[in-house]
Amino acid sequence: MEKKHLRKLMWVASLGLILAGCSSQQSGSGKLADKQEFTTATDSELSTVDLSKTTSLQTFEILTNVDEGLYRLGKNSHADNALATKTVVSKHGLQYTFNLRKGTKWSNGDLVTAKDFVYSWQRTVNPKTASQYGYLFSGIKNADAIQDHKKSYRSLGIRAVGKYKLVVNLEKPIPYFKVLMGFPVFFPQNQKVVEKYGTNYGTKGNRMVYNGPYRLTNWNGTGMTWTLAKNKTYWDEKHVKLDKLNYQVTKNPSTGYNQFKMGKLQYVGLTGILAKNLKNNKDLVSRKSSGSYYLALNQKKRIFKNLKIRKAISMAIDRDQLTNKILGDGSFNSQSFVASGLSIDPNTGKDFTKSTNKPQSMTFNKDQAAKLFKEGLKELGIKKMKFTILNSDEYSSKRVSEYLQAELEKYLPGLTVQLRNVPFQTLLSRQKTHSFQVTVGDWYADFADPITYLNILTTGNPSNVSQWSNKTYDRLIKKSASTDAGNAKKRFNDLVKAQNVLLEQQGITPLYQQGSMSLLSSKVKGLVYSPAGSNNYKGVYISK
Repeated sequence: MEKKHLRKLMWVASLGLILAGCSSQQSGSGKLADKQEFTTATDSELSTVDLSKTTSLQTFEILTNVDEGLYRLGKNSHADNALATKTVVSKHGLQYTFNLRKGTKWSNGDLVTAKDFVYSWQRTVNPKTASQYGYLFSGIKNADAIQDHKKSYRSLGIRAVGKYKLVVNLEKPIPYFKVLMGFPVFFPQNQKVVEKYGTNYGTKGNRMVYNGPYRLTNWNGTGMTWTLAKNKTYWDEKHVKLDKLNYQVTKNPSTGYNQFKMGKLQYVGLTGILAKNLKNNKDLVSRKSSGSYYLALNQKKRIFKNLKIRKAISMAIDRDQLTNKILGDGSFNSQSFVASGLSIDPNTGKDFTKSTNKPQSMTFNKDQAAKLFKEGLKELGIKKMKFTILNSDEYSSKRVSEYLQAELEKYLPGLTVQLRNVPFQTLLSRQKTHSFQVTVGDWYADFADPITYLNILTTGNPSNVSQWSNKTYDRLIKKSASTDAGNAKKRFNDLVKAQNVLLEQQGITPLYQQGSMSLLSSKVKGLVYSPAGSNNYKGVYISK
């Protein structure tokens, strides 16, 4: 997912916490407080909550809590039954039959049925919707042909059998299919409501209906605050303890910290300096997220088609200094696009990032960077170069941009770097339309598999903001999803080789894997950490 998935994915809740349910009035360390209300800081505004169109991590966190699909992701990204009560998989793994929970309702009183899933999936893959997540449906019957405008969206391999049975047909086995079903893009949608609001659907809290634990309220489409209120029509409402979950956009970490001290916030992210000063605070929480941050060089631009230029830029960045001195929030130099701690090599038992190569271009080397840059300029027939780095106007994003500007100008003679830090939604819009020279991008895992990262860099993928294209890379990704899909070891090797090609060719320039330091009130209970997925607040509660 991006921030953007293009997910910006930068969100104070980048801890990737998945909240476990609690089923009694007394759990954990104590009884429930009389007031079940929780306020969290976030560093970016909320974008559209239309699940077919959004790419924002912040939005996916909201959708995870206001809507529900076949499964709800729990601890370690385990797919727990939600609307699906029983799943039957055919012998060769090409057909899934889901029995749905009966009598569940939307917040307007309408029944949630199998047809809501059919409509939602068809709407998302319909090229007219222009969803950046349509590619996730690849492997479901006719999905690729639909995306290529060769077949009707109505031919997608999903059908309703009565109100409460859903049948999905695949063209090939999808090893991570059940986990994928816990991602909001695969949630149902109420056709009547979508058609009622048309292009305004999901642009305000009252222009949607909800079937999850909460409803989105007090959001007018542009506000800096919004609330998730308990959804009284939710089928498992008795296990939802919070009455309200309030979000407050707080772009200055110092302001957020002061509000935490005053009790106005129960959850707030910290910058490196604050985190260091509060290292002994009992409420300090440190986590490693699945967020992978990178530089995307627009490779439709002539200067960035030159491999020596791309490698020089990568080698001029001291990633250890960036993470330890500039960020200081637990982020680290993973030398990988795929996040560590997400996938294990079935051949060796090692982490994916330990199985891939680390080319020379991923290591800081100021002398070699200058040499390659000079050679690249000569090949391009120019003596100087100037470009602008596009990033968001959030505090940490500005610091990263300023560091990159200083490093690149210092170690690459003849280069001038300008900065443009814009509001988050503007950043997403310009990345989507490739209206930039260089931008800082990011990707967070939608599910625990390397393909959630590697897929987006295939040729023509809507989330391939750099517009890099490599036939060998495309072939390996395709092979992992077709001929080798049923062989775990071969499939993993395909993905390892694909990342090796990506890093060697600097299709993007990985910067760091995000960590985060936050203050979380000790009264907030029921949180279980997971490196992949959005925060799921179904079971969180406030203790006395």
